[in-house]
Amino acid sequence: MTATLIWILVALLVVGVYLSWTAGRLDRLHVRMDAARAALDAQLLRRASVAQELATSGVLDPAASIVLYEAAHGARQSEEEQREVAESELSQALRAVFEDAQQVEAVREAPGGEEAAHELAEAVRRVPMARRFHNDAVGAARRLREHRKVRWFRLAGHAPFPLAFEMDDEPPAALVERVS
Repeated sequence: MTATLIWILVALLVVGVYLSWTAGRLDRLHVRMDAARAALDAQLLRRASVAQELATSGVLDPAASIVLYEAAHGARQSEEEQREVAESELSQALRAVFEDAQQVEAVREAPGGEEAAHELAEAVRRVPMARRFHNDAVGAARRLREHRKVRWFRLAGHAPFPLAFEMDDEPPAALVERVS
């Protein structure tokens, strides 16, 4: 009888340690996901800021300046639930403004344009990487949260279900290939 009781206690202890390890792993994934989201937010803000600064610098023609400024302003001021759409619109505006290499060359030839073009190209190039890191962290957390043991024992607590950040982040080819 005591041997059976000891084995039951050992089994419960092993299950408890395993569940505790799984909860810790899930917590680390949530922390990684939050850090990746903060990095993504920083890159998106940097891209919008650089685009807005370039739009107001007088280097672009007036129509391109207005399109780029409005898209960048919309991306910076958007609510969280509209953020993906606003960021996609900024990507589309960047591609429309910098669709040909002549526009990039015009920006580069203006005073201070070389630095502005380089800074914008770097910001545009970093957004897809940051989004990929965020979505990878979200995917890992989702896969773990879908396990039965996580759901049955409510190891995720009250944390919201992680959502990927889906947006159009294709960079303007003329800008990225010229500056690289």
